[in-house]
Amino acid sequence: MRDLVEIGMGRTARRAYDLDDVEIVPSRRTRSSSVVSTSWQIDAYRFDLPLVTHPTDAIVSPGTAVAVGELGGLGVLNAEGLWARHANVEDAIFQLVRAAEDLEDPTAVGRVLQELHAAPIRLDLLTEAIKTVRESGVTVAARVSPQHAAELTPDLIAAGVEILVVQGTIISAEHVQRDAEPLNLKDFIGRLDVPVIAGGVSDYRTAMHLMRTGAAGVIVGHGYTPGVTSTDRVLGIGVPMATAIIDAAAARRDYLDETGGRYVHVLADGGMTVSGDIAKAIACGADAVMLGSPLAAASDAPGQGLYWTAAAAHPSLPRSRVAAGPDYAVDLKTLLFGPSSDAEGVVNLFGALRRAMAKTGYSDLKEFQRVGLTVRR
Repeated sequence: MRDLVEIGMGRTARRAYDLDDVEIVPSRRTRSSSVVSTSWQIDAYRFDLPLVTHPTDAIVSPGTAVAVGELGGLGVLNAEGLWARHANVEDAIFQLVRAAEDLEDPTAVGRVLQELHAAPIRLDLLTEAIKTVRESGVTVAARVSPQHAAELTPDLIAAGVEILVVQGTIISAEHVQRDAEPLNLKDFIGRLDVPVIAGGVSDYRTAMHLMRTGAAGVIVGHGYTPGVTSTDRVLGIGVPMATAIIDAAAARRDYLDETGGRYVHVLADGGMTVSGDIAKAIACGADAVMLGSPLAAASDAPGQGLYWTAAAAHPSLPRSRVAAGPDYAVDLKTLLFGPSSDAEGVVNLFGALRRAMAKTGYSDLKEFQRVGLTVRR
């Protein structure tokens, strides 16, 4: 039974829950974290960590994509970002840093980011960025928007992309454009030889539709970060993440039954700022998490203390601010695996996930998705 509440005469709304609203319930068993596995696999690609980076230039350069891959995760380049448009990205980011220091004009940094993204995408620069990742031996992944997927994908695959991410703030099975052919994801994916991860979505029905397109993974959420993303303020659209993940996991289960065994992975994107949020997202049914702002604390993050999502560069209606990142910096390995002297859950993100799984008695991610949950309110 859906939890409906009356919000006015003749109008009801569904009650939904964020990750802050739920807690994980310990079971009768505990185990050593040394025997816990956080590995997962999508298509033919196996990863030691359920980590996919949010595809923003603030945290993902070709170099950091390699570093994330070597540590067991999947780094996703933004194929429409700065590395695809500017030969000197360090200079471009320096312009952003200087604009961010202009306290008298808080919108200056957003305008600079829009101007930087007004430069055309250069295939030679994009190919070079992908080559850097490919030659390292880690899995190569790149993100395109639905608007540019058909145009850019052949060149991305030719350059060596192994996993394609088609991501927008909100995405559907068919993206309709004015004066252009609609992007029918089912036809689009059916013509590709690489797995496609698509999103974001926030409800059961859209998740099911995306799964039926042949997507190997579905992104739930739109990268929400408090103080950074503003989709709720600009468009009035919000995603209570715990409910959204659970609904997508239900679609995954039903689609598995519908197809007789085809499993589509659920990736949670947004609402996660500390390690406990990562554990809750997996507990709600996510196979992996797509992290953005927590990774801005890495000392080698290209944003140099700034964080933004791809939506920040929209030419007319940005849904993300360019904001100051965390006020601490640690190397990427420590950020993911510790050790940590901080008790707030901002360092040792995946060491904490292993400990949460161990404390509740689960040995792998699939088992942990069945852990008990309670609601605070």
